[in-house]
Amino acid sequence: MNNPTICAIATAPGGAIGIIRISGSEALTIADRIFRPVGSNAPLADRRPYTLAFGNIVNAENEVVDEVLVSIFHAPHSYTGENSVEISCHGSAYILQQVMFLLTQNGCIPAGPGEFTQRAFLNGKMDLSQAEAVADLISATNKATHDMALSQLKGHFSNELSDLRAHLLKLTSLLALELDFSEHEELEFAARSELYTLACDIHQRLASLARSFEVGNALKNGIPVAIVGKTNVGKSTLLNHLLHEEKAIVSDVHGTTRDFIEDTTIINGIQFRFVDTAGIRPTDDVVENIGIERTYQKLQEAKIVLWLIDQQPTEAEIEDIKERVADKKLIIVRNKIDKSTAHSTFNIQHSTFTTVDISAKYGTNIPVLEQLIVEAADIPQLSESDIVITSARHYSALLLADESLQRVIDSMNLGLSGDLLAEDLRIVIDHLAEITGEERITPQETLQNIFTHFCIGK
Repeated sequence: MNNPTICAIATAPGGAIGIIRISGSEALTIADRIFRPVGSNAPLADRRPYTLAFGNIVNAENEVVDEVLVSIFHAPHSYTGENSVEISCHGSAYILQQVMFLLTQNGCIPAGPGEFTQRAFLNGKMDLSQAEAVADLISATNKATHDMALSQLKGHFSNELSDLRAHLLKLTSLLALELDFSEHEELEFAARSELYTLACDIHQRLASLARSFEVGNALKNGIPVAIVGKTNVGKSTLLNHLLHEEKAIVSDVHGTTRDFIEDTTIINGIQFRFVDTAGIRPTDDVVENIGIERTYQKLQEAKIVLWLIDQQPTEAEIEDIKERVADKKLIIVRNKIDKSTAHSTFNIQHSTFTTVDISAKYGTNIPVLEQLIVEAADIPQLSESDIVITSARHYSALLLADESLQRVIDSMNLGLSGDLLAEDLRIVIDHLAEITGEERITPQETLQNIFTHFCIGK
């Protein structure tokens, strides 16, 4: 590709060291124009790759801007697949801007957002799903999201899709052969029993990948936890303890929280998104009623619900909450144990929900509650090799691919012709290709697969 050489500051401001990255066919040549090495005068292009050169960055007047280390990468063995240079200098904003100015004066153009990773994708250094993992890795806020992004960046998801694609392409090629020899009706290159078994196996693998999105999405965006209850039971105080900061206003006045307050925190390496909701009570206040309606909305969106009480609830209240959280994990949090021990015997009849006694005011048993929240999240232990879908785009493509594959299975059950099967198989492959950014399957690719794997009379 005939791309211009690009440059950008690759480190956050304020650090002791700043790194400027250059990539493109002229990267080494442009860097040479402003770099004066100490010792050897050999041009950067003549130096061995993966080596460092020490020297000075100088301006047009041959004045030293900074002492630097220059890292050398020769195409295609670099992040972008192009000639690349990384200049490590002092982290002064002035120095970094001066070096950037000199590079642009000598032929570089400033890189756009994500352009280095885009070039890595376009040059075949990574597929589209791996490129997306770079952004996820940078934004990872806990071990779980870090491990998921790293697994995807290393190509575990891509390899799984590549294996599925190879099996599907083989089946498509065999069905194409049958069409080529359609005058010989007795020929069946793709045994229907084998095809059916393989299609069902791939269907299960696609469904398993799609199911992992629920876990992946929760870990990436935070598991939603709603704190609900009557007014003045201590919801805002509890939220502040869980977030370890004074996020919500705490007051003895009923109805202080009239809208939901939302923030995230990490417990045992898992990100949770806590929502403090408006207190539930009968009221004529229009604004407070709007807040209560939003409470019910957030309750529906939550995976875990903390029902905060400070006295024995009525049977009607118990039945109401049970109905609203039928598909969620409910933890009944009995608050204000610092005021009385009598209410610790509250009995929620006909319920098997988890119950814990706390004092939100003094933080008593908050660690116990946090552990119950982690257990309620029911997040499986993930290893680096586990494949977990975190992208809604990937999830949508997997569902569409699985839907097309299900049509293949249904068509075989109905005994439909091979040309219909082949068309749906091609659609499956196309949907999987959308995830990795590969070209859609072409007749030429099918022919190549035929001649590579199925030699007919040489």
